[in-house]
Amino acid sequence: MVFTVKNILCLNKIAAIGTDKLDRSVYNVGTDVDAPVGIMVRSAAMHDMEFGPELQAIARAGAGVNNIPVDRCSKEGIVVFNTPGANANGVKELAICALMLASRDVVGGIKWAETLTEDVAKAVEKGKSQFAGVEIAGKTLGVIGLGAIGGLVANAAVALGMNVVGCDPFLSVEAAWNIDHRVHKAASYDEVFKVADYVTLHVPSTPNTKGMINAATIAGMKNGVRIINLARADLVNAADLKEALADGKVKAYVTDFPTEEVIGVSGVVAIPHLGASTAESEDNCAVMAAMELDEFLRYGNIRNSVNFPNVSMPMSGDARLCVFHGNIPNMISQITAVIGETGLNIENMINKSKGDNAYTVVDVTGAVPTDIAAKLTAVEGIIKVRVI
Repeated sequence: MVFTVKNILCLNKIAAIGTDKLDRSVYNVGTDVDAPVGIMVRSAAMHDMEFGPELQAIARAGAGVNNIPVDRCSKEGIVVFNTPGANANGVKELAICALMLASRDVVGGIKWAETLTEDVAKAVEKGKSQFAGVEIAGKTLGVIGLGAIGGLVANAAVALGMNVVGCDPFLSVEAAWNIDHRVHKAASYDEVFKVADYVTLHVPSTPNTKGMINAATIAGMKNGVRIINLARADLVNAADLKEALADGKVKAYVTDFPTEEVIGVSGVVAIPHLGASTAESEDNCAVMAAMELDEFLRYGNIRNSVNFPNVSMPMSGDARLCVFHGNIPNMISQITAVIGETGLNIENMINKSKGDNAYTVVDVTGAVPTDIAAKLTAVEGIIKVRVI
């Protein structure tokens, strides 16, 4: 199969170990390329960007896609990929650090020690008690979200001698197999909140999770609970949190997402979004993003998309038709009818859906008419068609 050179635009610096996976005989990769068929991005804001008709996919080298207009991409048939699990170990290690920071006033102690100028050893022994804390061994950690990151955090906490209870309504079978059998699976978030000495959040920001930590949920937690948020700032209602910190209901809050509302607040440790800021995480994300983009642009296969279903099928026949459409009745029969009218023979086909969006891949034999894409997109409900 012959591929024409495709432009890939990098909106941020993407680790070379990832971009090097893109064959330069197939792809032109750079920060200033025109009319890209693919975009690789980390944190660059894309909501105000205009996308050309040639854009097929956006690969986010990371898990969150808040910087990408996913809904608009869906309407335009642009696949948005992320890299779940690629940075999981880096975030897990920061979560372990956060457990310690929530338990002992290490940050306050360091700042205080830096003010000492004379007779330091004596001053340290006299003043260290103000920064004393507790140990995590034997305490209960509540893990909200047991996916790639939450599962690793739960397992690590078990290894550190903690009792662990977790909840994830969307836990996959694959993720469940990787969780230590000693992690208790709770039926609800409230069940976790009720028993946890520490609560750590590992869920995406969605309409259902925004503000999930609020006055009502905090009221259902233990007095002196310590909360860790390395996921997204808006999972926590800042006003309610500050009130709970002030009255002692919440002992400490460690977050990787500083905001104006929590900076400088007593009891808050604000980390400057370092969760995935390791060389290993950046490399892993870059490699995964590049491989997802390559597999899709070459063969139309989708893996780890946030807006279209995972679809993978070995190529057969003379050409492949990739059809993006709404998840509505009678689409398959309409697609095959149009293909049949052209005289093409269907060798193989797969169809899957994700929410309101669906994706059908059809391998055909025969001479593919130049207007096949136009004929298919004329069918109501079909968003875009690619011919490979």
